[in-house]
Amino acid sequence: MSNLHVFSDNKSFVNGSAEFIAECAARALDERGRFTIALSGGGTPRPIYARLADAEFQQRIDWTRTHIFFGDERCVPPDDTRSNYRMARETLFDHAPIPSENIYRIRGEDDPALAALMYEQEIQRLFRASSPPAFDLILLGMGENGHTASLFPGTAALREKTRWVVPQYVEVMQTWRVTFTAPLINAARQVAFLAEGAGKAQMLWNVLKGPYQPDVLPSQLIQPTRGELHWLVDAAAAEKVNAQ
Repeated sequence: MSNLHVFSDNKSFVNGSAEFIAECAARALDERGRFTIALSGGGTPRPIYARLADAEFQQRIDWTRTHIFFGDERCVPPDDTRSNYRMARETLFDHAPIPSENIYRIRGEDDPALAALMYEQEIQRLFRASSPPAFDLILLGMGENGHTASLFPGTAALREKTRWVVPQYVEVMQTWRVTFTAPLINAARQVAFLAEGAGKAQMLWNVLKGPYQPDVLPSQLIQPTRGELHWLVDAAAAEKVNAQ
């Protein structure tokens, strides 16, 4: 079951998404004493992370008890302009009082298989878990081809059942990625897709209303087993879904 949250314009989308994250943080901190979140990359979350770094949210989120991971990463060094870590550092980490030891970076500069294994082990250590642990919140984007994290159409990562983090060569991008797998994402307490713009309208309809074909539309794989699935979208992205 998906919860669709539609915001009227970009400003309300950014503010509403930041508000959603802050509310998840407050609930987790109150119930479990810490907040575990995995960030998404790309352009959509950039202004949201910047909003979280504002004074208002710095006071509302206890960053000292927040542990930040990444749902995927491009296999590039951390100072590369394509790096998801770099984007999050420039927009959020450099401006909010987050302890450096609470930021868990995928080592995109390392061998992809080794980087994936090391990241999975890092998650295991923090959660002390042998089965996929429940992140409090995993943020995801959705590409215009239906991919999410680095789960791309037709790739082997879509069929992974046991690993939490895997390397994946993405042919259409001609690049290696490291990505969370569906079993790990679906174990989360809250999963939230962030999508905006008219360019996402048809794909949002395909994923939410079209036939189930996850090998073609990897975003359809995301169906939390015990948690909640949310779509935070602007009116332009929701146009076709709302027209039904």
